[in-house]
Amino acid sequence: MSTYLFRLGRWAFRRRRIVVGFWLAVAVLAVVLATVSGGKTNDTFTIPGTESQQTTDLLKRTLPALAGGQTQVVFAAPAATRITDPGPKAGVEQALIRIRTVPQVATALDPYTTRSISPDGRVALVSVQWTGQPGEVKDASLDDLQAAVVPARQAGVQVEYSGSVFPGWRIVPSELPELIGLIVAFVILLITFGALVAAGIPILTAILGVVVSLMGITALASVINIASASTTVAIMLGLACGVDYGLFILFRHRNQLLQGRDVEESVGLALGTAGGSVVFAALTVIIALCGMSVVGIPFLTVMGLAGAAAVAVALLIALTLLPALLGFAGHKITSFVDTRVRPGHHERVAKTSAAESPTTRGARWSRFVVRHRPLVAVTGVSLLLLLAVPALDMQLGLPSGASKPTSNTQRRAYDLISEHFGPGYNGPLLVVTEHGVAPAAVQRLAGALATQPDVATAGALATNQQVAIVRVVPKSGPNDPATAGLVHGLRDHRAAVEAVVGAPVLVGGATASNIDVSQKLGDALPVFLAVVVGLAFVLLTLAFRTILVPIKSILGFLLSVAAAFGASVAMFQWGWGRHIFGITPTETVSFLPLIMLAIIFGLSSDYEVFVVSRIKEDFTATDDARGAVERGTARSARVVTAAALIMFSIFVAFMFTSDPTIKAIGFSFAVGVFLDAFVVRLTVVPAVMAMVGARIWYHPRWFARYVPDPDIEGSRLERELGIRPGAPSGTRV
Repeated sequence: MSTYLFRLGRWAFRRRRIVVGFWLAVAVLAVVLATVSGGKTNDTFTIPGTESQQTTDLLKRTLPALAGGQTQVVFAAPAATRITDPGPKAGVEQALIRIRTVPQVATALDPYTTRSISPDGRVALVSVQWTGQPGEVKDASLDDLQAAVVPARQAGVQVEYSGSVFPGWRIVPSELPELIGLIVAFVILLITFGALVAAGIPILTAILGVVVSLMGITALASVINIASASTTVAIMLGLACGVDYGLFILFRHRNQLLQGRDVEESVGLALGTAGGSVVFAALTVIIALCGMSVVGIPFLTVMGLAGAAAVAVALLIALTLLPALLGFAGHKITSFVDTRVRPGHHERVAKTSAAESPTTRGARWSRFVVRHRPLVAVTGVSLLLLLAVPALDMQLGLPSGASKPTSNTQRRAYDLISEHFGPGYNGPLLVVTEHGVAPAAVQRLAGALATQPDVATAGALATNQQVAIVRVVPKSGPNDPATAGLVHGLRDHRAAVEAVVGAPVLVGGATASNIDVSQKLGDALPVFLAVVVGLAFVLLTLAFRTILVPIKSILGFLLSVAAAFGASVAMFQWGWGRHIFGITPTETVSFLPLIMLAIIFGLSSDYEVFVVSRIKEDFTATDDARGAVERGTARSARVVTAAALIMFSIFVAFMFTSDPTIKAIGFSFAVGVFLDAFVVRLTVVPAVMAMVGARIWYHPRWFARYVPDPDIEGSRLERELGIRPGAPSGTRV
């Protein structure tokens, strides 16, 4: 593989104008397609195989008016007045008349006839049913809904919204996190390289990759449902991986230039050595993200594939566009102002790069780790286990209005409903009969359901010749464990419920759907982990041609991800970050553990490949296992530190958004990357490898015969070019 990458790097270098033109054309085409398609993300998703999805499908066939998106409009009278007073009532009734004329509105129930008035008379609920699914409701229709409630506002009534679709429900990505992350990344690169051109090239290639990926995802959103979190994950990974992959290759190339190698040959050699590590690291991330499809939930499959596509684009750019740009940059990447290099100079004075010096912080740290290896290993593992303790209390759920900031209309609606009606009104359940039944039987069913524990009220919602629907309002909130217990209790004792009505019943609704999603994700985690870890084990075994290194890598990942889970639970579920991050303590987003497993595992494998490949390179040349750990860690410490800090800063930047889900994702990724890079890969891993010694590279005899050698560290390539493996780049035999 290293030979092919070497040739690819030289090809891109020699045809740099064609390569740059190609990628610019791809970016322009992606922008045009995204603009013409008009694609938009939405958070509507299906959960195949669950009872709540069966309920939704049944309603689509038999009672379409109740199968579309739903908005709950909350009207709250001013202080010291009631919503039934003449002034507020007139405003609400006028607003209701106008709501019914809004395009795509199927029904809008009158709260005064349906008795949807709070016991204290302060708040009225208007349930608006749309003709299409939430993703099919046009923004223009939501704008008209806002205009329709103006008479109520003019009467002094507070108007808020909640439901599956409402004005402002779409998450509009902010450019601020990306901007902050890129600025911090540029500063880190500037410190790492000490050259403006070298710092700018990885940023430029990462931005281009994100543009291509994001525009492609936007274009696809016009034909398939893509959750808003998918674009956020794609942007995070596109920026982080794009910058990191460029950093690893550029770092190797710059060191080679400083040691006197020709620019063209150095570009090819950097791609043939560091590029091999980049390829295997990227493939590991892509495998982990594609593994999300095993869960069987379409929106998570799309999220994983979107992230994998962003990483794949970042990889392709690093292997083609980056060498082309390095051809244009020449020797300018070695300093702010290169006054010593002039055209016509074929040789440079070789000098030891900072990464190879025994006096760097990385070299001193690696010596410390190797010298105190048992203590370092035990301390690192103990720290990670301690951080992981809160993960034992993890409670999964999907975000509700309670998790939103108080400036959000969904949160204000949630609080008004909870205060004046009860928390259960924020997440009613739907009990649906699969056959038409007599009105008396429906009333008996509602009466029987009303007597169930944790049920506040139950009443017939709609009926026809095919189905009957009873609306059940729990006493507890949508994400309360008691509500989940109610749903499971009704399903577990289905026979008793069906005996009352004399027909099969299903329990569904938005709240039941969220409960089903959380349970399905929880059940899928072990399967997903086994699939991803198994595939990654095969890939890492192929990369390093040994069994113990992949096992060590996977154990280190499990420690770091468990610690990241624990930190996330403490901050967002226990509320330790209430004042730091401005969040309301809430359950852990049910899909967060799964995407954390996928992404952090992939990124941790990045650092594993970059660190261990340098150690293996040194061991191949010297056969000194403990010394190879010390020297290999020292040579990779600077670039891995820079890469991890860049990823950390990009993920942290996303915590400046107002959406609590995005905050939780950004925080969890940042903590996971930080712990895995600094505690696991640069501390625990070298300590363990130093203790195990040469046995870490053990493999059965048959292994060498049947497992191909991809030569990711480029040792074979260096021998072909007459370079002594493991020696500073540019040192020929």
